[in-house]
Amino acid sequence: MIRVYLDNCCFNRPYDEQHHLKVRLETQAKLSIQQMIIDNDLELVVSYVLEQENDDNPYVERKMVIDDFFKYAVLDIDETQEIIDIAEEAMQSGLKVNDSLHFACAVAGKCDYLLTTDKRFLKHTTDKVHIMNPAQFIIETEG
Repeated sequence: MIRVYLDNCCFNRPYDEQHHLKVRLETQAKLSIQQMIIDNDLELVVSYVLEQENDDNPYVERKMVIDDFFKYAVLDIDETQEIIDIAEEAMQSGLKVNDSLHFACAVAGKCDYLLTTDKRFLKHTTDKVHIMNPAQFIIETEG
């Protein structure tokens, strides 16, 4: 079973302005991935970082919808020294603090894919987890 971790940007993609084709494609892919999680075709991992970022969301309805989706997670990663160590190493390669924490949680959660729509995050290369946007994920895994 494929295990995925979606960062906060990915969870919020459907709420972004949908004027650009890239945003619409990523939105449709994200919604398809959500359905695959609901249908138990994918395993979702969430984390304390996702929960903290979602708690900071100023849009109450969005926050509630995203928080409700976390119930489909097979694993909820808490902060540990391992997470901090992996994140600190990732920051040395140029990731921002929260991105490095998402990365560390995906690695600790033994995820196959970390999905994001953040252009800078997508440039990070690693052999520990496949980092890609949701549209790329659909293209690569469908078949």
